[in-house]
Amino acid sequence: MGVKRFVKDVLAQIDYFLYQAGIRKCFLEVHTIEETIEELRNTEKSMVRFGDGEITMIRGRSLVFQQAEPEIRDGLKRLLSYQHEDLLVAVPDIFGSLSIYRKESRQFWKDHLLFSRKVYEKCCNPARKYYNSYITRFYYPIEDKSRSGQWIDGIRQIWKDRDIVVVEGERTHNGVGNDLLDTAKSIERIIGPSEQAYAKVDEIFGFCKEYAKDRLFLISLGVAAKFLTEKLFLEGYRVIDIGNLDMEYEWFLRRSENKEKIEKHDVIGEEANRRAGYNAYLAQIRKRIPI
Repeated sequence: MGVKRFVKDVLAQIDYFLYQAGIRKCFLEVHTIEETIEELRNTEKSMVRFGDGEITMIRGRSLVFQQAEPEIRDGLKRLLSYQHEDLLVAVPDIFGSLSIYRKESRQFWKDHLLFSRKVYEKCCNPARKYYNSYITRFYYPIEDKSRSGQWIDGIRQIWKDRDIVVVEGERTHNGVGNDLLDTAKSIERIIGPSEQAYAKVDEIFGFCKEYAKDRLFLISLGVAAKFLTEKLFLEGYRVIDIGNLDMEYEWFLRRSENKEKIEKHDVIGEEANRRAGYNAYLAQIRKRIPI
């Protein structure tokens, strides 16, 4: 471990201790994973989720697949303020104890809070109790995985017997090669770009609006998903930002002890998908939006 990393980890531990000891007060409350799943199962509410990447962008830093822009940063700040009653805003449950997470995840979030806690304090609404973005990270980061199966069973009930539209990047392949979406009545897909998708949000939105409002949209499109989710929600659609749920489900199915490469993420283009045997996936695609 380098000196800089050691100093950062020590400072992060001190910061975390001050909040745990009550010397500094944390204002943000987050629902449990179970409560978040039940809210989505028992209501027709939509959800937008925030992870460390979105908070990093609010701080003005670019991500691997999305360049930071002032309008993105300002839009994320607004969404994080939780303005709509029926558009749930989910954040990581990291403001109390981190004991439910595995060791490396605990250290990651301590480091994250050292630099980003002020973003939450400035942008989040203290009058709201936020929902838990860990419904899409229900397996790998969790120390005790005994409830992971129960959680994913509950998540798969959210779209049971529903006609769903999956909006995702061309590498994502939600539900391909596994049964994540098998509870749905039907599946159609809109494929967006895997990089810089924010520039295509309006175009993707236009195609989404061609669907009837009884469709449930599942969005997996990075930072762009936040903005598309809100746009569709305001038009009267039900939308759930599922992020990397499929990847987490793959690790769950494999009982992975470490983050494993998911082979289907390297399958790009119609011919490659046919060679991989993903014919059902190709048949579900209604529109492709290139970069």
